[in-house]
Amino acid sequence: MLDSDLAAIYGVETKMLNRAVKRNLSRFPEDLVFQLTAEETEILRCQIGASSSGYGGRRYLPYAFTEHGAIMAANVLNSETAVEMSVYVVRAFVRIRQFLATHKELAVKVAELERKLTTHDRQILEIVQVMKQLTSPPVLPPKKIGFRPGKTR
Repeated sequence: MLDSDLAAIYGVETKMLNRAVKRNLSRFPEDLVFQLTAEETEILRCQIGASSSGYGGRRYLPYAFTEHGAIMAANVLNSETAVEMSVYVVRAFVRIRQFLATHKELAVKVAELERKLTTHDRQILEIVQVMKQLTSPPVLPPKKIGFRPGKTR
């Protein structure tokens, strides 16, 4: 995502976002944010119809943020929207951790039940196996995309 788009989402000026990134360079390694080259910027300018630098357009090469870079930007900005985004991300991670812990506890309990069963408890064993199938995510075949000759919509 370009710096100007991210700045609009967080309700700050682009120069304010870029200034915050430059002040916190240790938080933004190259896999989180990078600056576009002049050639990439020119290609982008042609694609979106942005004005050139001589007519009120950008004077500096734009930054591009990865998904994780956008989250990190929320942590270094002080706008109300950026703070809300930071809190939202933290809460999402807490929920994921709680879900994984619950799922892990369930798996441990099912494994304990399996160990306690003897051979004459086949019906209970079948129930446990069905429970395992229900708690594991479904395995879907990969969806084929692209043109296939002979196929119509």
